[in-house]
Amino acid sequence: MLSADEIAANYVRVIERIAETCALVGRNPAEVEVVAITKGHPTKLLSSALLAGITKIGENRIQEACRKYEQVGELRDRISWHLVGHLQRNKVKDALAIFDIIHSLDSRRLADEIAHRHQLMGLSKPVPCLVQVNTSSEGSKFGCSPEDAEQLVAYAGALPAIEVRGLMTIGLWDADQEKVRPCFVMLRELAEKIAERRIPGIKMEHLSMGMSGDFQTAVEEGATLLRLGTVLFGHRENH
Repeated sequence: MLSADEIAANYVRVIERIAETCALVGRNPAEVEVVAITKGHPTKLLSSALLAGITKIGENRIQEACRKYEQVGELRDRISWHLVGHLQRNKVKDALAIFDIIHSLDSRRLADEIAHRHQLMGLSKPVPCLVQVNTSSEGSKFGCSPEDAEQLVAYAGALPAIEVRGLMTIGLWDADQEKVRPCFVMLRELAEKIAERRIPGIKMEHLSMGMSGDFQTAVEEGATLLRLGTVLFGHRENH
C-alpha cells in the first residue's frame, strides 16, 4: 500500500492534470471532482485518502463497502460514499444504508427496487442516482442502451424515492483515446438532449465518466465526476 504522502503527491498531480486539461478546453476545474476508487485496497487506505484531501470514495462491491464502512469508524461521516459498481436488486437495502449516491442505475426493475426499499426503510430523502449508459455497446458492460436512456431517466425521476442527478458510463477499453472519446461525447450529448426536455425533478448536473487511463479525455468532453483508482493508489492488493 502506498504511504499517505505518496497518495497525497499523486492526488496533487491528478488535480494539476485536471486543471491543465480544463485550461485547454475552457472549463472551470472546480466543475470536476475526483471519486477515489478504493476497491481491493485495505480499509486503512481511506484514512490516507482523507489526509490527502480526498473525501469522495467509490466502491464497486456492496459486501466490501459494508466491511469498510464498519471498520473505518468515526471517519465514515467525513466521507461521501459513491457506489460505482453494478447494483444487484438483492443488495439494494445494504446500498441504501451506506451510499450517498448511486452511479449505476441501469434498469426500471432496479429503480422499482430502490423505491420499494426506500419506503420499507422509512428514508426521508430521495436517493441521488446517475443512470448508467452502455455507450460502447460491449456485452461485458452494464448499463441501459443509449436509445433507452431518456425513457429510463424519466421513469426513475418520476419515483419520489429517486433523484436523478445525471448520467454515467464506462468508456471503451482501448489505449487509443480517439477510440474512447466517442463514448464520452455520446454521454454528454445524451445529457444535453435530456436537459433540453426540462423533465420535472431531473438534474443533468453530473457526467460520471473517465478512469485512470482516460480521465483527461473525459474532462475534455465534459466529465464532472472522475472515477480514479490506480493513478491515485497504485495497483490493488486484492482482486
